[in-house]
Amino acid sequence: QVQLVESGGGLVQAGGSLRLSCAASGRLVSNCALGWFRQAPGKERELVAAISWKGANTYLAASVKGRFTISRDNAKNTVYLQMNSLKPEDTAVYYCAADLYGDPWGATDFWGQGAQVTVSS
Repeated sequence: QVQLVESGGGLVQAGGSLRLSCAASGRLVSNCALGWFRQAPGKERELVAAISWKGANTYLAASVKGRFTISRDNAKNTVYLQMNSLKPEDTAVYYCAADLYGDPWGATDFWGQGAQVTVSS
C-alpha cells in the first residue's frame, strides 16, 4: 500500500555532498513516518535517519549527526536525505523506508529498492 522509489545515488569524493530523494505513493502514505537505512557489505542494515509524518520529530544516527539532514515535503510525498561532508565509511546501499505508525520510528513496513552511494578517498 506504500511504494517507495529512491533516486540521487552515485559516486562522490570524500568531503563532497549528495542528496537522496524518495518518492512515496500509495493509499497509506499520507500518515507514514519515512526514513533512510543503509547497508554496507558484511554489515547489518542500520537506520540512518527518520522523520515523522508531520515532520516534527526526527532521528539521526550518531555517526551522521551534524553532517546529514532529513526532510520531507508532504505536498510532493517525498523525503530527502541531504548528505554533506561525506566519508568513505558512508559508502553503502541506501534504502528508503516507511513506517505506518512510527513517531519517528518503530518498525519498517515498506522498503524501497535501494540506491548505491560510493564515497572515494
